[in-house]
Amino acid sequence: MKEVEYGFYRLKVWQIGMKLVNEIYLITKNFPSEEKFSLVSQIRRAAISVPLNIAEGSAKRTKKEFALFVRIALGSLMETMTCLEISLAQKYIIKSEYESFQNLIQELYFKLISLDKFLTNK
Repeated sequence: MKEVEYGFYRLKVWQIGMKLVNEIYLITKNFPSEEKFSLVSQIRRAAISVPLNIAEGSAKRTKKEFALFVRIALGSLMETMTCLEISLAQKYIIKSEYESFQNLIQELYFKLISLDKFLTNK
């Protein structure tokens, strides 16, 4: 059976979002076990929501509908950043790990803003 190449696979925002998810999963494996059902769960759900919303939005019929999902992805991205702030404050991650995530999130943030502007013709 031939593998299907969905359009969102080619979107750089989706690719970076998937990288973010993978990095979040790696780092949260080292979090304390008491955080498994709180911060770990929350940060993973927030990060996962980014590429999920990009993929879902790309299947919508109009650019306006797609833009709505891009904005939801942006919200999830900011939620992920806030969870990383908490992780740093609680000393679950070190400053260099935080900064690495901050750079990745900033890159994704600006790409999502650009995609939203393209979709809404702003």
